[in-house]
Amino acid sequence: MNLRVLSPEHEHWRRGVEAAVIYAREHGDLRVPFTYRVPEGEEAEGAEGTGWPASLANFPLGQWTADARRFYARGDMDEDRIAQLEKLGMVWSHFDVAWEEGLTAARGWAAENGHLLAPLDAAHQGYKVGIWLKNARASARRAVEIEQRRAEGLPVESSAGALTGERRERLENIDPSWCPAWPVTWQRCFHLTRLHLEEIGGELPTEPGVVVHRGEDLGRWVRAQRLGWEKLTTVQQWMCEQVLGIKPASEDEKPKPRTSQTQKWAMNYEAAKQFYEREGHLQVPRKHVETITLGGDSGEDQEQRELRLGAWIGNQRSRAATLTPKRVEQLSAIGMRWA
Repeated sequence: MNLRVLSPEHEHWRRGVEAAVIYAREHGDLRVPFTYRVPEGEEAEGAEGTGWPASLANFPLGQWTADARRFYARGDMDEDRIAQLEKLGMVWSHFDVAWEEGLTAARGWAAENGHLLAPLDAAHQGYKVGIWLKNARASARRAVEIEQRRAEGLPVESSAGALTGERRERLENIDPSWCPAWPVTWQRCFHLTRLHLEEIGGELPTEPGVVVHRGEDLGRWVRAQRLGWEKLTTVQQWMCEQVLGIKPASEDEKPKPRTSQTQKWAMNYEAAKQFYEREGHLQVPRKHVETITLGGDSGEDQEQRELRLGAWIGNQRSRAATLTPKRVEQLSAIGMRWA
């Protein structure tokens, strides 16, 4: 009687509460998008014939909820109204609302993909889940750093930007591995490889391009783990070996290490010295190719290399100003003409 007749200025609040009750019943909370308006016509028909009443058609519930948060922040809201909205699941902080929206989108993305290791460009119903998760992981690592400093007795200037334990627990309930200690890409490929083995029943892919699952080349990833076994942490090695059956590559499987610039210079110098000892000078034709033998005395360990000695000599002459004094001295000793 008071709301409807004696105090008509409360009509807007009454309609807002009525709309909030229906919205909370349908969605389970009051995280209402700012642009949300109560549907009208056929869109207003809800489950079991309840729906939205015609009297609330097109009511700006999103704006009404935002106004309520603003009044609450200024201290201009009665305790009875605060209690009414909190009973419906009202979230007062804009930051909390944004986090809850991100969590909802993350939960939806995980339901579709089976994990919460979304790439940076991932989105769910238009919400940029990948970026939101990246920021959440940064906050989680910030919290770990703060805990470590406190455990070591070091001062902590501020806890701003650190993920709370309650929020981290809610994310871990979706996917315990959402924030690994290593790159997310590694964890995502590990997860997809495990799914390939368990759900699809496939064999462990070992060659690139054979198995590509959700944009990830699993064979390329498996080969990278085998060849880079020493770079993995102990935990990663255990996960690869015990869960996926990946074994480190043998020495025969590993590619030969790349020759450094220093090693290349030394090989060409040996070729130049060999040419000088045989010919008595270092006037090498531009297209000359010198063959040298690398390795030990055993024939099995030796390797023949063909080096374009003529071109190399010309390059050293043109780059004389940038060579070290030691290299200049070495080449001069075997007859190098610099002019």
